[in-house]
Amino acid sequence: MSTLIVAVLSFVGFIVAYNTYGRWLSHRLFELDDKNETPSKQLQDDIDFCPTDRQVVFGHHFTSIAGTGPIVGPAIAVFWGWLPALLWVVFGSIFVGAVHDLGALIISLRNRGQTVGEIAGRMINKRAKYLFLIVLAAALMVVLAIFGLVVAVIFAEYPQTVLPVWISMPIAIALGIYARRKDAHLLIPSLVALFIVYASIIVGVYYLPIDLTAILANVLGPDLSASPYLSALMVWTVILLIYCFVASVLPVWLLLQPRDYVNSHQLIVALVLLFVGLLVASATGAADLAQSTPAVSTQMPVGAPPIFPFLFITIACGACSGFHCLVSSGTSSKQVEKETDAQYIGYGAMLLEGGLAVIVILACCAGVGMGIFEGSKGADGSYVYTAMTDAEGVPLTGQAAWETRYAVSKNWSDFGLKNLVAAFVEGGANFLTSIGIPLEIGISIIAVLVANFAATTLDTATRLQRYVLQELFASMPVTKPLSGKYAATGVAVLSALAIAVFADKIPGKGGTLLWPLFGAMNQLLAGLAMMVTAFYLWRRSKPIWFVAIPMIAMLILPALAMYYNIFSETGYLAKQQWLLLVLGAGVLVLQAWMLFEAIVMWPRVKGVLEESLPPLPEKKPTVATDN
Repeated sequence: MSTLIVAVLSFVGFIVAYNTYGRWLSHRLFELDDKNETPSKQLQDDIDFCPTDRQVVFGHHFTSIAGTGPIVGPAIAVFWGWLPALLWVVFGSIFVGAVHDLGALIISLRNRGQTVGEIAGRMINKRAKYLFLIVLAAALMVVLAIFGLVVAVIFAEYPQTVLPVWISMPIAIALGIYARRKDAHLLIPSLVALFIVYASIIVGVYYLPIDLTAILANVLGPDLSASPYLSALMVWTVILLIYCFVASVLPVWLLLQPRDYVNSHQLIVALVLLFVGLLVASATGAADLAQSTPAVSTQMPVGAPPIFPFLFITIACGACSGFHCLVSSGTSSKQVEKETDAQYIGYGAMLLEGGLAVIVILACCAGVGMGIFEGSKGADGSYVYTAMTDAEGVPLTGQAAWETRYAVSKNWSDFGLKNLVAAFVEGGANFLTSIGIPLEIGISIIAVLVANFAATTLDTATRLQRYVLQELFASMPVTKPLSGKYAATGVAVLSALAIAVFADKIPGKGGTLLWPLFGAMNQLLAGLAMMVTAFYLWRRSKPIWFVAIPMIAMLILPALAMYYNIFSETGYLAKQQWLLLVLGAGVLVLQAWMLFEAIVMWPRVKGVLEESLPPLPEKKPTVATDN
């Protein structure tokens, strides 16, 4: 029953926090008021600024911030035991991550939908703005490279997921066009879309798995298809980045919004199935957290980093993530219709993401303990899975299964992205089998969930990178020609492609090389974003303790982790990993510089409001005409 108790107490904690601490922050401290006109109405252009129902914005926001961060991070962190990971997820989500997300969303709502980086220029000074924007651009470059690799790995390892993920694109466009009608009601169309997506999962498993490796071999022949530049991983990466370019420049209502809305329903259904399966498996004794994984692990792979401070940067999106400030201030703030929707979207979505991270922890521990599998293609073309066994032919379960999947006796560097994804996919599928879902379908449902999360983050990150690059390029005469929508998007996509192709010896796996940087950069970004929120409140003589404490933690802990990564015996300097060394050291220097600027300005600005934004152009009155 330990699995059931952990799950129930965690979700009860999230619900209580939303209705107490979240409400206090929103209504007493930030004083949300629907009389304040939101940027979506101030600057409505129906491309980026578009007033939208809060359910649709919540779907976009949640799927964008979630991605695979709350999946991959907890899947790694359970190396140290399930208890430390769980405590950081629950308390981090409530007191750090949700505060960070809510603050970024609100200050963007009150600054015409500007990104946190641009707002930093008025809250602190102009140098802080450019420093922040450079950090944002670097972080997003890493995000695009990593999340593109995640989706490509899933497509290559789970060909049955390709159809369900891509079929959501035309469905989303149709739904987006339909939603523009004045009398449109989205409930029935979204349910129809949800049915099509889940039906396509069955088709993908049994009838139409799209194995790109086999297709390339048939089309190109064995010689050409053997080239690493024509591998399934590389080709999927190129296709995904082309899609990201298109998604970034299209009006937000045409693809991004409806796709995230449909995906949010699919993802929430999957989470509900996971939670019900978890409850049944725990109640029947099939999933036993205590027997699967140690609460605090004493056996670690060779070369694994220490739990402090790496726990707090390994689990990012499930507890706190700097990437969320980009979504909050980059896209969501441009769509929020009423200011009071901010608590539901900013604070609530982060708690739901924390709930996802809790389920991932339990799936990667108790779920994996129910059994692990090997996949193969059947004679009829469908994908089948058989249980992995020990030397005597007995299926691996309990801690033996967990240790096999997590390879605790091997070197830390041997445990790759494929194993991390497999741990959650198999553990989650085991939960689903406890409620009667066939294993093959369960594996596909969870793999599609992961792919859809990663894909929504990927296209949102491309759009955010376009905003950041436009702001940076427009500030310098030399780069001003690149500040247009299409040029900035092209730079974002091509830089991600260059990392994927050239950053690693194996084309397509460049994102893997940058993975160690992601956690520290991400959390440093969160600390800097909370510093901007603190300045916003300080200038208004409001309490700042609730944001100052997590801000200090998110500035110190990732800086320590980055320092360890660079200067430890197994760090970048010792291994002569010059790209990681330069990027890591560069981020530390930028952070130190921005902190210096903030410390100098802090005593001068209490009670002093920042410079006002220029007045908005007057709206042209609508002239009535006789028919």
